[in-house]
Amino acid sequence: MSIPSRALVLSLLSLLVVSAVSRGGGNSTKGVSYDGKSLIINGQRELIFSGSVHYPRLPPEMWPQVLNLSKHGGLNTIQTYVFWNVHEPKEGQFNFEGNADIVKFIRLIQENDMYVILRIGPFIQAEWNFGGFPYWLREVHNITFRTDNQQYKYQMQKFTEMIVQKMKDEKLFAPQGGPIILAQIENEYNTIQIAFKESGSKYIQWAANMAVGLNVGVPWVMCKQKDAPDPVINTCNGRNCGDTFTGPNKPYKPSLWSENWTAQYRVFGDPPSQRSAEDLAYSVARFFSKSGTLVNYYMYYGGTNYGRTASSFATTRYYDEAPLDEFGLPKDPKWGHLKDLHSTLRMCKKSLLRGVPTLQNLGPAVEARIYQMEGANDCAAFLSNADVRMPTTVEFRGKDYYLPAHSISILPDCKTVVYNTQTVVAQHNARSFKVSEKAKRNFHWQMYQEKIPTISDATVRSLVPLELMNHTKDTSDYLWYTTSVELRNYDLPMRNDIIPVIQIANFGDAMHTFVNGEYVGSGRGSHLDRTFTFKQAVRLKPGVNTISLLSMTVGFPDSGVYLEKRFAGIRNVLIQGLNTGTIDLTQNGWGHKVGVEGEKLHLYSQGSTKRVQWTEAKGRGTTLTWYKAYFDAPEGIAPLALNLTSMSKGMAWVNGKSIGRYWVSYLSPLGKPSQSEYHIPRAFVKSTDNLLVVFEEMGGNPEEITILTVHRDTVCSYVTEYHLPHVKSWEQQNMVQASVDDRKPQATLKCPSHKVIAEVEFASFGDPIGACGNFNTGSCQSFDTKDIVTEICLGKTTCNIPVDWKKLTKKNEEPCPGIVKTLAVQVWCDDKEN
Repeated sequence: MSIPSRALVLSLLSLLVVSAVSRGGGNSTKGVSYDGKSLIINGQRELIFSGSVHYPRLPPEMWPQVLNLSKHGGLNTIQTYVFWNVHEPKEGQFNFEGNADIVKFIRLIQENDMYVILRIGPFIQAEWNFGGFPYWLREVHNITFRTDNQQYKYQMQKFTEMIVQKMKDEKLFAPQGGPIILAQIENEYNTIQIAFKESGSKYIQWAANMAVGLNVGVPWVMCKQKDAPDPVINTCNGRNCGDTFTGPNKPYKPSLWSENWTAQYRVFGDPPSQRSAEDLAYSVARFFSKSGTLVNYYMYYGGTNYGRTASSFATTRYYDEAPLDEFGLPKDPKWGHLKDLHSTLRMCKKSLLRGVPTLQNLGPAVEARIYQMEGANDCAAFLSNADVRMPTTVEFRGKDYYLPAHSISILPDCKTVVYNTQTVVAQHNARSFKVSEKAKRNFHWQMYQEKIPTISDATVRSLVPLELMNHTKDTSDYLWYTTSVELRNYDLPMRNDIIPVIQIANFGDAMHTFVNGEYVGSGRGSHLDRTFTFKQAVRLKPGVNTISLLSMTVGFPDSGVYLEKRFAGIRNVLIQGLNTGTIDLTQNGWGHKVGVEGEKLHLYSQGSTKRVQWTEAKGRGTTLTWYKAYFDAPEGIAPLALNLTSMSKGMAWVNGKSIGRYWVSYLSPLGKPSQSEYHIPRAFVKSTDNLLVVFEEMGGNPEEITILTVHRDTVCSYVTEYHLPHVKSWEQQNMVQASVDDRKPQATLKCPSHKVIAEVEFASFGDPIGACGNFNTGSCQSFDTKDIVTEICLGKTTCNIPVDWKKLTKKNEEPCPGIVKTLAVQVWCDDKEN
């Protein structure tokens, strides 16, 4: 008997994989399969442009807006995690209501004619509290998360089966006619697998087998899992998977990019995080040029970590630098530049999915990747210049092409450059915040002071301070530790220049210290090192001295090994500088009390504010103070934000709904808060009498709090004479053809929300400098440009301005001859009636 060739074996294995994942009954082409080239959905190969949108990070009222803008940005797929601690906050008690209504979210995606990638996990990380695990899971006897542990595997499988069955019952998987085309089990397990050794390998094999055995009819993926067991597909996460991804672990699996990071999530204390539209576009074009067929932007819309959902030190705002910002507004040029990229790649679809790839070196750091269909004219090419500093000109098929540094030009017909990643034709915009005059009209602040507890107020006592996470059980950020120490006159220093010092070692994350009811100071860790030691001079008195420590977590950790064994809270307490030496109070006897009183009384809710006596609030207040005020809904329909720069640290609520933790006193290395404005969804607000409640931990001035409306009404264009025509000016037929007569570049401006151009704030043709919101004229310009642009654009929702000196000057004389000229335009948009 002859031994079959390797190629034949791989071919047979490929057929087996395709068959295994495409069973759906009835129509043989119904469902999702794959091979080494791409996913095959309902019998058709597809290019997948996906974006991450997490349903708990925005209210349901915002879902239609964000999904609509995602589709108009060129996406055909939405990716989301499934959030275990949202759906099963207590064991056996399930929640699928409000922004936890995952079925409604997926159906809305389907109504927008888009696919869904469902990342069940159920460990998700995602900068989400405890990586998505519910707290009760930590208390399962003898459990170890994410390894070959029977207790964990039982709970994980039970939740996964429940979610899968729910999707099946709702007919949401592709073979049932639903939009779900991929499912994910586990999440970036390679990062911890080595810690569990053989148990880790056994676990990942078990997880794959368990998932595949659920017969969902669509492929399963594991991101960043090089040894993903068949038929599970290993996928890439990162910024540059076109160069860093080692590829599928089997030749019959497609190359998929499950997380292309559109910026970087931020933690309190971080400076701003950015990633340019040009760099992001380059990474995507690079991946598709190297046989990639699916990219997912993480995040496409980041949203907000409402309540206590953020993980350790993560800011309330999540991925604001995504193509859609936290307020659901397109962030241009990122949104528009990627939209143009998606349109261009769709022109290449037939060649990419059916063509034979070849590589042609054109010089140092320069290459052409070509997809040519055998026996057909269809051809697409990617001309790449990987040099990050130097532009170049290359010859390709008898024609010269200019390539800017670190750029890729896409030629859907192997002749015509339709798109270059470094050359942004899309418009730009700038975000602005305006104080709402209507909202501040009735602002009148009242306050309620928290009582500082003593050991007599404790609900639990022990010899030593107890671990915080086990005690709060994730029901509150806060745990009070209280004790007392009796001192005699001769225990205290006799010299005026010597003052006792209290020293407290804390496992994390932050703490406020009170001695005899007076605030002494605060300490904190950081995202990289949660532990800290607090030292502060304190005035002690003869007799009994009360020490009250409000220790807290700022979100639970979300990643790493042995997540179930993490801890926080007080480790030891010393008093130094006494005549009798250092006193160790660690085993002094401690009282514990979970939460602060205002939390338990629900002072943030409309019906509960009457439970305490509020007094007038004037100027800067003290620590642990609750503030309340009422406001009317701001004018218009623009998104809303709360400016809290006059405060320090705490949490805020609108009409009983938390808008998350704030921490404006934690400054970045630039000397500014990591986050100053906090999103108030319009869905949280009614027309009048909106209750705003702020719990301030460290002291702030509520009278300087403002409610803002959020706008991207400043719209700009920055286009040179050598820019490409807009992608919309081309159409794909048998070959790329111009769909408009004029192939010259033009500045295209479009106002948001059906507004019109109310003013041309800046227009210069020559060598202007700056960026949207901060343009300045250069050394030369045409003095007629602003008048001409005003004539073309004023009062219009959309306007197109040719980048042609003959049309941008009233004199028949070219301005700035001998240089490549640029047209920079900045307009302000407003409602028609204004």
